[in-house]
This record gives sequence, structure tokens and C-alpha cells, in this order.
Amino acid sequence: MKTLQVDLGSRSYPIYIGTGLLNKQELIQPYIKGKTTVTVSNTTVAPLYLDKVHQLIPSFSNTDILLPDGEEYKTFETLGQIYTEMLEARCDRKTTLLALGGGVVGDVAGYAAATYQRGINFIQIPTTLLSMVDSSVGGKTGVNHPLGKNMVGAFHQPQCVIIDTETLNTLDDRQLSAGIAEVIKYGYINDLDFIDWLDENMDKLLKRDPEALAYAIHRSCQHKADIVAADEKEQGQRALLNLGHTFGHAIETGMGYGNWLHGEAISAGMVMAAELSKEHGWIDQADVDSICALLKKANLPVEPPNEISATRFSDLMSIDKKVQDGVLHLVLMKSLGESIISSDFDSELLQKVLGRVA
Repeated sequence: MKTLQVDLGSRSYPIYIGTGLLNKQELIQPYIKGKTTVTVSNTTVAPLYLDKVHQLIPSFSNTDILLPDGEEYKTFETLGQIYTEMLEARCDRKTTLLALGGGVVGDVAGYAAATYQRGINFIQIPTTLLSMVDSSVGGKTGVNHPLGKNMVGAFHQPQCVIIDTETLNTLDDRQLSAGIAEVIKYGYINDLDFIDWLDENMDKLLKRDPEALAYAIHRSCQHKADIVAADEKEQGQRALLNLGHTFGHAIETGMGYGNWLHGEAISAGMVMAAELSKEHGWIDQADVDSICALLKKANLPVEPPNEISATRFSDLMSIDKKVQDGVLHLVLMKSLGESIISSDFDSELLQKVLGRVA
């Protein structure tokens, strides 16, 4: 087992990474403050791992809440279901919420924890690669709105994150590749050596080699923990974690939540960000080609869907958390392994990139 720390003063917390962690009561029990727990999962994950979680908390009064599975259920209605079942179970301010599942479960359950009785403790137990390396760390919680992804939410840090890499053995291949997109993202933000490692070890990741997965997860989580510790509420450098996300979120919203997986949309979005960076002369075509080659090696898409026109893309991108005072900020590549947050990009060049969509 490896342990990382997200350093946020009195709200610091550990990230535990290893195999068989869902068998270790001693990891989770110190972070449960009261006598009651509520475990939020979904109909796909619960049959696989809910019994293991029950065995972690035998002395606590626990309520299970099962959600439907899919990005299309990351909604206010699903959030309301959690509130209702918690109220019916008489959950109080000392209840600890356990989020068992992928990014949708973690985001919605985390937002419920942030807002139920104005905030209760929660623990992240991610079961997908994407949630392990991204959404379970950093305290971003929320739901989607029909007009925009993740536009309603709160910063609410977990008590701890427990990453049992054995849960990846039941993850389907498409979801695994979607998670690798977020892993690749960290390399293009500020770690070109990691990109070289990923290029050399992609086959091992796709074949679920335990050592390769553990290394990729640890290195990704370390990057995210460092950035979150420096900028918890995304006032500056944390926005770098959104490389490809403004384009990607437009794809997810435009295509209907769940039709493109988050990581698939981010993959295509990273290529669009690279194309815009190339148009500004910061990287060249060979760099863009190398990005596409690595993403293709991970079985990820490198082109956005033709169903979204350039005009529609522009409209969707204008409803984004990175719009400030009416100005869109994008994460672009100054060079491979060096990303920047920019509002000074050439809007005509952006339209040129978007014009290639249709």
C-alpha cells in the first residue's frame, strides 16, 4: 500500500492506494466520526463490492442507497433521492457518507454530503480508473444541468480516499480507456517524462498489469494532490487540470450525457486544445501527431463528433465554469509537458479549429 497526503491544513486527508484495501477495517474506521453511516453506490457496483464495504463497518448502523448507473443520472433528481433516503433513515450531522463507485457516484454523493444538514463527513471509495485518478481527489462535487456539465456543485473534501486497485479487474475495457485519458492529461500538463512512461507501458495498462496500474494511479494522484494543496478552490493553477475539458464538456453536453464517456470526450478535447495551440505556433504538427498516437494507443477517440456544429460548440463552450466576466479561459499547450491557462488566445483561430468539426 502507498499513502499520499492532500495537504489542506486542518482538512488534510490521506489517499490510500493498494490491493485488497476493501478488506482492511483499520483504514476506514478512524474516519467515521459518529455511529451511523450511509453507503451510496449504483446498481452496477453494489452487487460486486457492497458486501465488502459492509464488512468494513460491522459496528456501525448503515443505510444503503443505490442509484441508477450512468452519467445521465448525475442530476438533481438523483440528488433528491439521496436526500430523501437519508431523511427517512434519520441520518444526522454525525453520519458519515461512503461513496462507493465511479465519478458519478462520487460527485453526486459528495454533493449530498456537502449540503445535507449543511455538511457531513464523507469518504471516497472509487472503483473506476477515472475516479481513482481524478474525481475522488480534490473535493469537487456536483451535478450536471441540461445546459452545462458540473455547473452546480460545491467544494467539499473527503475524510480519506481508499483506492483498491483490485476493483479495476471488473471494469470494462471502454471505461478503463476512459480513465487512461485523465492519466495522460497529467503528463501533458507538466510531466513529459510520464508521457514517455505511458507510451512505453500502455500495453501493460490495457492488460491491467497491477504494478503498472498502481504506478500510474500513484503518479496521477500525486500530481492532483500537489495542485489541489496549492489551489483548492481553483483560483489559479488548479484550472490546469481542465486540459481538454472545456471542449470535452461541450461534447458531453452536446451529445447527451452518457453517450460519450467523460474520458472519451476529454481525449478528443485534448486534441482540439493541441490543435489550437499549434495554430498559435506553440507546438507543431509533429507534437499533435504524437498526442493523437498515444491516445489512439489507449483506444481513445481523437476527433470530436460530427453531430455538433462549430456554432453549437461555441454556444456550449460559452456556458462553462472557466468563463469569467464573459471571457472564456482555456487550458492550452505552450509546449509538450507545459500547459498554460489563457484568455488571450486568438478567437479567429479557435473558430478555425471548431470549423474542422463538421
